Amino acid sequence: MIDAEPLLRRMFDAALAAADPKVCLPPHLVTLAKAPCTGLTLVIGAGKAAAAMAAATEAVWAEHAPGAPLEGLVVTRYGHGCPTDRIQVVEAAHPVPDAAGRAAAERILELVRGLGPDDRVIALISGGGSALLTLPAEGVSLEDKQDVNRALLKSGASIHEMNAVRKHLSAIKGGRLAAAAAPARVYAFLISDVPGDDPDVIASGPTVPDTSTLADARAVLAKYAIVPPPAVAKALADPTFETPKPGDKLFDTVETVMVARPQASLEAAAEVARAAGVEPVILGDAIEGEAREVAMVMAGIAAQVARHDQPAAAPAVLLSGGETTVTVRGQGRGGRNAEFLAALAVAVEKRCADVADRIAAVAGDTDGIDGTEDNAGALFLPGDLERARATGVDLVEHLANNDGYGAFEALGRLLVTGPTLTNVNDFRAVLVLP
Repeated sequence: MIDAEPLLRRMFDAALAAADPKVCLPPHLVTLAKAPCTGLTLVIGAGKAAAAMAAATEAVWAEHAPGAPLEGLVVTRYGHGCPTDRIQVVEAAHPVPDAAGRAAAERILELVRGLGPDDRVIALISGGGSALLTLPAEGVSLEDKQDVNRALLKSGASIHEMNAVRKHLSAIKGGRLAAAAAPARVYAFLISDVPGDDPDVIASGPTVPDTSTLADARAVLAKYAIVPPPAVAKALADPTFETPKPGDKLFDTVETVMVARPQASLEAAAEVARAAGVEPVILGDAIEGEAREVAMVMAGIAAQVARHDQPAAAPAVLLSGGETTVTVRGQGRGGRNAEFLAALAVAVEKRCADVADRIAAVAGDTDGIDGTEDNAGALFLPGDLERARATGVDLVEHLANNDGYGAFEALGRLLVTGPTLTNVNDFRAVLVLP
């Protein structure tokens, strides 16, 4: 007998544990901590995992280089901080940047400027850093960036598209932080939250060369019919706003290490499933697209497993990661994971009614916050469709209003973890019971 809810929770917890900075970062830091440094060791960083990464760095130095100097500054999302001794943690707004993020970015840029070849910079980069490390390019105001960011968030643009715009409106992203730190050696440690684990997309790539162009940024705004403020339009038409590209010698002193990836979290969840006698099928760690469309596909695959034992025999679980998008048309609450689950529930009821009582799922953002609400995501369990009908929860109506949060709040199925202090993007598990 498989109890769906605790099994789904264990898989989600295993995915989080695999990306815990206390676990994934230290092995990459020990050699660096033991290496002699005649200059300054400066720690800077940005992202939802930045504070936890800073704390892990301090712990490594305390154990392996107790007398060595260590200082710096990282910026993370409000509520995602944790205690540190030598590295200052600043909290700022996400996903729409604010003045606190701008001030932190200015200080970080000031800290790295003027460093010499004997100094080294440890850059702790994780998802969310793009909004948190906000420093508008010359002539562009914070309000301009906020307006463009809000429009992009509602448009359904992918993270690659959004960051192509953000990098070209920034004085610190798109490799510009590394440029400011030269000739100091930069060691960048990344926790990936993006499909494909592209370093130049994670937090808009402040320490790596940028593969996107001004033309790409303009094309994104045109694609989604976003009319930018005049200062933004002017900046995106100015060749001097182009970012450093691959092959630029300034990156010769930059070393980039990926310390956590979505795939590792999926594999950790798969091990939990196997231990429970459930066959895991990892569909991909880089799945993108509209949340409701991805949900429809997942429902179809789950039905295939339930009806035909393909591509695996039940009990089985379909595991996936990546970052879906939501084109906001309603006035409801909820992020992309609640939207995914609401759409999955609707698809199961409409197209898979014969096997509906055998399908369960969890979807959550590994940073603990789905969109702007207080939940990581939600759960969908056998019997929830009947429960919704009995309590008057119209899932179709909630979905039409982009109100996944409201739907699962009413059903008592919200997944609430609080900030997890890591971020390897979304985790989805669709369980097909025997």
